[in-house]
Amino acid sequence: MKIAFVGKGGSGKTTLASLFLRHLAAETPAPPLLGIDADINQHLAAALGAGEDHQQPTLGEHMSVIKDHLRGDNPRVHSAGDMIKTTPPGRGSRLIGIDDDNPLYTRFVRVVDGVRLAATGPFTESDLGVSCYHSKVGAVELLLNHMVDGAGEYAVVDMTAGADSFASGLFTRFDVTFLVCEPTLRSVGVYRQYLDYARDFDVRVAVVGNKVIDGDDVAFLRQHVGADLLTWIGRSDHVRAAERGDIRPVEQLEPANRDALRSMRALVDGVEQDWPKFHRQTVEFHLRNATAWANGRAGRDLADQVDPGFVPGPVSLAG
Repeated sequence: MKIAFVGKGGSGKTTLASLFLRHLAAETPAPPLLGIDADINQHLAAALGAGEDHQQPTLGEHMSVIKDHLRGDNPRVHSAGDMIKTTPPGRGSRLIGIDDDNPLYTRFVRVVDGVRLAATGPFTESDLGVSCYHSKVGAVELLLNHMVDGAGEYAVVDMTAGADSFASGLFTRFDVTFLVCEPTLRSVGVYRQYLDYARDFDVRVAVVGNKVIDGDDVAFLRQHVGADLLTWIGRSDHVRAAERGDIRPVEQLEPANRDALRSMRALVDGVEQDWPKFHRQTVEFHLRNATAWANGRAGRDLADQVDPGFVPGPVSLAG
């Protein structure tokens, strides 16, 4: 399953993403698992317990490497330079799994507290005034477009805050989107905005309340998000310690909060993957980007990169 964590800036989505990743990694047996930090504020490694000496090679700085690997010998993609962030896979493309032994994972994935992690990289001084952060997040979109994940496997992505995800088709790349929502009007406002944008794309959104103190907070969330409220994280000394840099074993998380993580996994495990829809939306956003800007840059119609009749999935990965 491909899973996103979104929400208002400061709502705790990185904290929740790290707890969910650590919860999965602590299971027996631990499932195939990959975390991806796609937030402009790169804090997921630290939330997982990485020290100051942690070295994480970044996806966003090596787009050409990623493109060259994924295009494989797909005849519809002429070169790495011909490939854009939305280029869909086709026959000849290299598809990747969650825990493959492939050159991209060898180069870009590192292990933090038992969690395999990749990161887009931060917005750097050289980017100021000349590029947007979505040029880096495009690496994640390409990876997810070419990723074939099976039952009991999890790719967990910590996304940009608010509605920034809608600057690309990345918001459609997930089987489940967990929207982290504080019991405040501003946080609920982001929830409503997200749902409004996602409504036409059949995006499965589940709300996880955070920083919930009492029954009034739960009632507030139920009033404003209704049946979308899946569960919530209550007052947590475990989380407060982590915010001070004291990363404790996830087994020490408060029982009610650990149960919330179990509810989240149960929801994810109950979702059936829809590969035709996934690929249909890949193609839709590719054609949008091709028409809007990419055809002019490429000097040709990039609709030709779409391989008619091809749909990714476990069979295509095995083939």
